[in-house]
Amino acid sequence: METSGDPFPSDWSPPPIEFLNPRPPQDAQGRRWGGVGTSAEGSEPQHADGDLKAGPASPEELFCSLACQSQQADVPEPSAHGLCSPPDSGNYVNSLDCLLQEKREQPPEQGLGSLFLQHSDALPCSEDSEDEDEDALLTPQHRLLVEKFAVSLQDIPQVHPGESVFLPRRYPLPCFLDASQLKPHSALEELFLNAPPSQQLFFLRSSLLSTLYLHSTRPCPVPVLQWLLKLLAWPPDTSSRAFGLLWDLSVDELFHQSGDTHGIGGLGPQPLEDSPAEPLPPASPEPSAGPADEDVRPWCPSLQEVMELLHSLGAHSPTAYLPGPCSRTLDGGDKEQQDPPQETALDMCLSNIYKFLTLCVYVRPGVYTDATLLGLTELLCRTGLDVGLRLLPKTNLQQLLLQLLECVREWPGKLQRLCRALSWVSDHHHNLLAVVQLFPDVTPRGRQLRSQLSLSVIARMLGQEEALPLWKEKSQLSLLSRLLGLMKPSALRQHLGFQPSTPCQEQWPKASAELDHKVCYLCHSLLTLAGVVVSSQDVTPEHWGELQLLCMQLDRHINTHIRESPQAMHRTRLKDLATQTYIRWQELLAHCQPKAKYFRPWKDL
Repeated sequence: METSGDPFPSDWSPPPIEFLNPRPPQDAQGRRWGGVGTSAEGSEPQHADGDLKAGPASPEELFCSLACQSQQADVPEPSAHGLCSPPDSGNYVNSLDCLLQEKREQPPEQGLGSLFLQHSDALPCSEDSEDEDEDALLTPQHRLLVEKFAVSLQDIPQVHPGESVFLPRRYPLPCFLDASQLKPHSALEELFLNAPPSQQLFFLRSSLLSTLYLHSTRPCPVPVLQWLLKLLAWPPDTSSRAFGLLWDLSVDELFHQSGDTHGIGGLGPQPLEDSPAEPLPPASPEPSAGPADEDVRPWCPSLQEVMELLHSLGAHSPTAYLPGPCSRTLDGGDKEQQDPPQETALDMCLSNIYKFLTLCVYVRPGVYTDATLLGLTELLCRTGLDVGLRLLPKTNLQQLLLQLLECVREWPGKLQRLCRALSWVSDHHHNLLAVVQLFPDVTPRGRQLRSQLSLSVIARMLGQEEALPLWKEKSQLSLLSRLLGLMKPSALRQHLGFQPSTPCQEQWPKASAELDHKVCYLCHSLLTLAGVVVSSQDVTPEHWGELQLLCMQLDRHINTHIRESPQAMHRTRLKDLATQTYIRWQELLAHCQPKAKYFRPWKDL
């Protein structure tokens, strides 16, 4: 008991505050229930003030009483239908008791399983019938709603479609060694030259052929080298051995030619600097395959031999190769083969061929004429578009193409012919973009070819190859500004939308959607090529006005003409590329300042 005069009471409970205590709900007669003011079942209701003699309640008791009030206020009054109201009513409470009650009211799983078994005979068996039934169940309003929010699966592919260059071959072509003009110099060489083809392959696999010709004072005969070259088209186990021997024989010839002054560690450009140069005049013939050329070191295959080698790998009719825009050397022919091509084995064989040709043109840069170099470049670009090789890296091919460009003697004059030939390698714009990307941007000639070839492809796709002076204009950015106005979607739709027969009214929406996808796909490739043209230029303050004009035309003709839609993802892809290109060109503008203080680029519009 605390006294009235005690300044420090033993009970520190807060005094009761009426407005903090929520009033319990009342029934129809105005009686309160479920709160502090209610007593046990069957007893008289008590006053809310409670027993004053007990003193103020403790914090724990006050908290428990408030919790009981909130719980009892949330639980609705039991009805005849169950413990809780139905979900559609406004008094539905997602409590544990209600969930348990709903679970009890649901039919058991066994009943559902028996119901499914009873009606299983009436269910359709095929997927087509299921789709038809689902379409039949859809009301016209639901069908319109589905069509409104349907997303088209047509998108701009990131990988080019490719060309059917190499056809599948189950077995390699037979390879025979023509040793009729060869005279053996040892018993082992006589045994090798007179052996059947199977035993000659055993000489290669058992390294007896390396013992016979490697590190020898007498060079390896040309027919043997041609036989090893043909074996590069065989399966990888034989092709790798033939490539290793060809590589070692070529390097060994380099050491003999340089007098072994650098030893084994001198492999690379150093032995070639001291070796006597062998430049050939432009009109000199290609290296022949006769015994008279045995003194020429190292041996390099001719263009015809490279084409026959590709034909052995499955390339279609390489003998019909004619340099120029109308040539179709490696088009898809008979497609009745059942077995799919072995992409990995084909890639390994082609990599060995690219490596050997790179060594040949690096060691003897004057061995091929300019016409042969251009024809070989076009031929290799066609092989790089094969469908089965699209996703595989092409590092060896890119190194070979760069080396071929460096070997061209009359580069400014041959560049126009090479760009025209490469712009007709394929009829698809994405394949031509892949051809441009085969040439890395690491050398001056590679950058120049990428820029000129991109302009040629854009002009050909827009039908402006003969109308514009592609090779007379000094600035490529000014030519690109003329072509950029023709790349807007509305102009491309008119360029691609010509059809001899107008589709009926029912097929018109589908035809319009397909045309819209083709327009965006073509515009995406052309805009990527335009970015290649600008990135290949050395933008100086003199080109500031032309680049600013390109930015204005890009924003006016392409960005503002693309209407994005959730049903056409290809438009979003094109809009994203146009925005990225605009930002990149604006960054170039920020790094180069104009010479003139005031510049008005709109005067050329």
